[in-house]
Amino acid sequence: MEQLAITEKRGANYVLYELVGSVNSYTCGDLQEKIFEEIKGNNVVLDMSQVIDIDSTGMGMLFASFNDGLESGYKLYLMNMSFTALNRVKDTGFLEAFKVIQSVTEVE
Repeated sequence: MEQLAITEKRGANYVLYELVGSVNSYTCGDLQEKIFEEIKGNNVVLDMSQVIDIDSTGMGMLFASFNDGLESGYKLYLMNMSFTALNRVKDTGFLEAFKVIQSVTEVE
């Protein structure tokens, strides 16, 4: 079965989640809960350098998190996207909607 490991780190103006594995309907429940809670009062950065797959459920969760951030005045950042993650987001046609960064120093 596919797995998703999530490591949390906190910075001055963000919460960083390092993701390792697949973001899909079987694995994104815990991540979704963490992001939805944090984005209400903090910027959220997802380090996606080790994401090996994202399905439509994972993409839906990213869009919902992005929208929740807009509503609460905080941002969702996608950092160091793996080739697979980048292509999956590009395929949706909404890459420009997301804040894509290379380092946490870019968090506003």
